[in-house]
Amino acid sequence: MTEQLEKQKMNIVIAGHVDHGKSTVIGRLLADTGSLPEGKLEQVQENCRRNSKPFEYAFLIDALKDEQSQGITIDTARVFFKTAKRNYIILDAPGHIEFLKNMVTGASRAEAALLVIDAEEGVRENSRRHGYMMSMLGIKQIAVLVNKMDLMGYAQATYEAIVSEYTAFLREINITPACFIPVSAMQGDNIAEPAAKTMPWYTGKSVLEMLDAFEKEPLPMEKPFRMPVQDVYKFTRFGDNRRIIAGTIETGSVKVGDEVVFYPSGKKSRVKTIEWFNSPERTEAGCGSATGFTLEEQIYVTRGELAVKSTEQKPQVSSRLRVNLFWLGREPLVQKKDYIFKLGSTRVTARLEEVTRVIDASDLNAAASKNQIERHDVAECVLKLNKAIAFDPTTDIAGTGRFVIVDNYEIRGGGIIAQGLEDRQSWLRETVMLRNYKWEKSIIAPEKRAEKYNQKSTLLVLTGEKQVDRKAIAKQLEDKLFEDGKIVYFLGIGNVLYGIDADIKGREGTQRQEHMRRLAEVANILLDAGIILLVTAAELTQDDLEIMKTTVSPDKIETVWIGENITTDIAYDLRLTQHETVAESVDILKAHLQDKGIIFRPW
Repeated sequence: MTEQLEKQKMNIVIAGHVDHGKSTVIGRLLADTGSLPEGKLEQVQENCRRNSKPFEYAFLIDALKDEQSQGITIDTARVFFKTAKRNYIILDAPGHIEFLKNMVTGASRAEAALLVIDAEEGVRENSRRHGYMMSMLGIKQIAVLVNKMDLMGYAQATYEAIVSEYTAFLREINITPACFIPVSAMQGDNIAEPAAKTMPWYTGKSVLEMLDAFEKEPLPMEKPFRMPVQDVYKFTRFGDNRRIIAGTIETGSVKVGDEVVFYPSGKKSRVKTIEWFNSPERTEAGCGSATGFTLEEQIYVTRGELAVKSTEQKPQVSSRLRVNLFWLGREPLVQKKDYIFKLGSTRVTARLEEVTRVIDASDLNAAASKNQIERHDVAECVLKLNKAIAFDPTTDIAGTGRFVIVDNYEIRGGGIIAQGLEDRQSWLRETVMLRNYKWEKSIIAPEKRAEKYNQKSTLLVLTGEKQVDRKAIAKQLEDKLFEDGKIVYFLGIGNVLYGIDADIKGREGTQRQEHMRRLAEVANILLDAGIILLVTAAELTQDDLEIMKTTVSPDKIETVWIGENITTDIAYDLRLTQHETVAESVDILKAHLQDKGIIFRPW
């Protein structure tokens, strides 16, 4: 038992066009390696006999109830089997065109791949698409199984024709397969044992021998430390005031005493303790482990940030990304529509900004200039995110460079980040990260201020048409919140323009950007003090708001538009018209702050 637990493990993905027999290949591997539960084979055979259905090895792994009736595998399944050398997990990636999207999740965890092609049907569109996706996902070790050779009389010419055609295709996408293997999964030829009698012309490895010949990818301990923050856990009972930063370490390692920086915020602290559930005390954690750590100085860290050691290579940070993307949605990926972009624990809104090049993955033909990406297209494109994220190009670190795109709660596409591009806040971001890195933290934690003041520090931005009296609403709201015992302050834009901005001549272009930067820096200090800050300014744009969101944590900003007409492109959280009186507007704003949990609604 101990020996079995200590054996090497490897993840393999298996893919192929519908009905090309990959499920049968897996069933054979399970049966021929003795990896089935006792009596399972006989049970399935008996069920087939009772239902007057011919037995198929594919039935051993079909996980969903309706799969046997449909004759196709419609979900990614994890199948476990073993050889004398290793324990294997086979990720059964669907071949049916309707379920191709599940392959993104299956293949992304694999170290090697088996691609199954039917000897009778030959290379199909999905065979090419699967090969292209393996290439995109960075899977280098690939064996191609030419299945159902028994139906072709074990003809060597049939096998060699497929080898020639598919090799030429794979060469175009820079994949050199480890080998091609002629097999009959139904008859067991070249699965676990060589098929010397039926295919004496083939002298290469069987499937099992090829699996054992694949090289295990070493854990990337030598790469820079990367841990996407999954969550932050705070304990309060029995005097336990730990705040644990939790996540799974993608690469590298971290130990007690290391200085860690969180991107994109740039905040820093030192690791105080390494935390493991129900485990002896440890002082170090390495890649692949789900772990947590506490910090010597408490800082506000949120889910989606990327923990990095300050002494190692920094990740890239941007809100514009050049990506290679495989689109699987029925509806095309279009411009001017919001999608959800997920990378590790990061979840942000994204839009398609530009389509650079589109390739049909089935034939590698480049399409003419397009402004949308159709189903099954592979595209090089630019995505614009609603806020900057931290990442690595996949050529550096694969785990922090692979993403999926979600639309209507479904994964519609996936891909890899090629590089980060400059965005409109690039000039400011380095300054903000340096400020956060050098920030002298108070010994009073933000949570203690929030608990003491009974509120969450927030920047409430009131903007809108020039003729609207925003100041009257802001001042009345300030007074109402103050009477309620809140720590609140009204800051008109003029207080900044004729005060700390007095040295700036002009209010357009770079001068406007600097005005907004200074306003946001003042806001950041007041928010750190735990205050609810009310700011008024006429007709702020989305660019103005982006400067604020780069300087101040976006989670602490609420934007309100006041007026009958929307005259800028700003994305607001709440809109007030001139139909409401000042008193009604104040009540609406107070209710909004209560709904957001910034102040608390009495029961």
